[in-house]
Amino acid sequence: MAIFFSALIIHGIQPGPLLIKQHPDLFWGLVASLYMGNALLLVLNLPLIGMWVKVLEIPYKILFPLILLFCLIGAYSMNNVTFDLYVMLLFGVGGWVMRKFGYEGAPLILAYVLGPMLENSLRQSLLISRGSFLIFVSHPISAIALGFAGLLLLSNLFPYFKKRRQQYDEFKE
Repeated sequence: MAIFFSALIIHGIQPGPLLIKQHPDLFWGLVASLYMGNALLLVLNLPLIGMWVKVLEIPYKILFPLILLFCLIGAYSMNNVTFDLYVMLLFGVGGWVMRKFGYEGAPLILAYVLGPMLENSLRQSLLISRGSFLIFVSHPISAIALGFAGLLLLSNLFPYFKKRRQQYDEFKE
């Protein structure tokens, strides 16, 4: 949903309750495409359910190279440049490392999509305030939002401190 909202913002459409009023063609087109997509999935998947069960029985040792092959073909066929293959492999290794250490990929993709807009807004704010970062805490709404974001960041440390306290209590006994 966040990626969909960011795509709307990129195209200059403000998501929210006024979307139906300001862009009814987009809204009803989306609703119609969801209905059509569900109907097509129902029509296609009911007769093919046996085939999908057979696909699930394919061993990972066979399925993984096939998926990798199709990804390489798709990456190369976009521009016919081998650099695209290296980029795909680099991001694949990056995704594997993120999964290995328990990181989610969706926030990274969201940051990649929304990052340029965030930079432009930061630049505009700093131009308005003549380079002063106090503009972000001088208004109550932005100060509360920044404080809440800071608390959310600090909340990640609570399990660490709890674990350390438990270790200390065990050591003390």
